[in-house]
Amino acid sequence: MANLDNLEEISKLDKSNLLGSIEALPKQLMQAWEEISSTAIPPELLNVKNVVVSGMGGSALPGRIVDSLILDRATTPIEVSTEYKLPNYVGPDSLVIVSSYSGGTEETISALYDALNKKAKIFVVSTGGKLSELAKAQSLPSYIFTPKFNPSNQPRMGLGYSIGAVLFLLGKGNYIHLGESEVESLIAIAEKFVSEYSVRTPISQNPAKALANTLKGKATVLVASEHLVGISHAFKNQLNENSKAFAVLFDIPELNHHLMEGLSNPKEIKPLLEFLFVFSRLYSQPVRKRYPLTAEVVEKNDISTKTIELLSESKLEQIFEMLILGEYVSFYLSCLYGIDPTPIPWVDYFKKALLANPH
Repeated sequence: MANLDNLEEISKLDKSNLLGSIEALPKQLMQAWEEISSTAIPPELLNVKNVVVSGMGGSALPGRIVDSLILDRATTPIEVSTEYKLPNYVGPDSLVIVSSYSGGTEETISALYDALNKKAKIFVVSTGGKLSELAKAQSLPSYIFTPKFNPSNQPRMGLGYSIGAVLFLLGKGNYIHLGESEVESLIAIAEKFVSEYSVRTPISQNPAKALANTLKGKATVLVASEHLVGISHAFKNQLNENSKAFAVLFDIPELNHHLMEGLSNPKEIKPLLEFLFVFSRLYSQPVRKRYPLTAEVVEKNDISTKTIELLSESKLEQIFEMLILGEYVSFYLSCLYGIDPTPIPWVDYFKKALLANPH
């Protein structure tokens, strides 16, 4: 177990410089913003009836985030798809944004072929791989970027690119309301929290380090609502991949209709659970009042709870506050477990086994 205030100990565990990728997130956003701003969007892509963001893992997060903001910002119906096939309604009046950081994601490549068969309008976001080859062969509009600020070279740590590129593309195409001043504010918020949660900020003043200590030895049950549900998927995924830790996500009010009755058994796992409530004063009033009551029910079932409150001024800013918190917490938790956060041996094993047995 590493001392979270000891950079030397942390560096010994972090062999691929995952920390460097976390610290570079504001620069990832800036690069994506500058390059998307100078990327031409064909006029025919601006006149569509719906938008589908196709991606897996981190590449699906932009769609999840936008889906969480639809009530406030969307001017066009937007949906995220994480399947081999696209929804049946996709057709010539649809825009499909096909996003894969690596360009080699099997499900996303399949979705691209499906979009072509359905004669949908397509825009590709990737660093290269087969996806960019297909985009070039089919003369598809695309944003193929060089990740200058992701030293770990892990797709899951390039979320500033994956999220930023799709979010900025949707803003540029007026599919969502997103102004230049808001983008500048997002980058400033990212810089603020990268500094606040930095490894150089001692644990006594560092909420990310303190939260990692709380979650050590626990299975995390994330609870979020409204605009923070999408980004809480990222938090969960980072705990899974970086910390090699079990984590699940539920949303309020949905969980109030079933999960509370599932807290009784098995009793043996109760000491291993930590309910992490993600609270925001920007939630709607009917949702806000459910949080303390839900936490009370969980505690009455002898299960530990922790509430974190996001304090940024806008919903979009809170999303990026949560993104950076999740990246740091998952990194620090991996250090507390004494493991290198970068390798994902079971995901790699699964992919190789799948390729070896195509039928």
